[in-house]
Amino acid sequence: MDEPSSLESWAGALLSQLAPAARRTVTREIARELQRSQRTRIAQQHNPDGTDYERRKPRPKKHLRDKAGRIKRAAMFAKLRQARYLRAESDAAGLVIGFAGRVARVARVHQYGETDRVAKGGPMYKYPARVLLAFTSEDRAKIRNMLLAHLVG
Repeated sequence: MDEPSSLESWAGALLSQLAPAARRTVTREIARELQRSQRTRIAQQHNPDGTDYERRKPRPKKHLRDKAGRIKRAAMFAKLRQARYLRAESDAAGLVIGFAGRVARVARVHQYGETDRVAKGGPMYKYPARVLLAFTSEDRAKIRNMLLAHLVG
């Protein structure tokens, strides 16, 4: 059994004991916390297992006077982790965290290590898998603690 479905079945059993209003409240709190933790992990450039993202492929210098590109110095996925694109939605039935809009395609390519064009009309490139959205052991512990705190208190 895979990890998200086992977490979903365990949490679903606990959430089913709550009234719909209480379920909405707790799923909203969990969604916000998971969104925050995913955003932080992406900013730190780490996979869920703690390893670093694979670095960008170095580009060859065309001329001796070429400046080092700004894009090479900046962290990857700076815009993807903004609240505008990394969305968290919740209701009494459950919660969803994912990417919205056109950036969802970019996120999917990096999440699964797919092949895509580097630029419009540019060459194809097989991107390395950089897991953007996934549960860490800390995320699972936070979800468990938040659910238990809400049920007890």
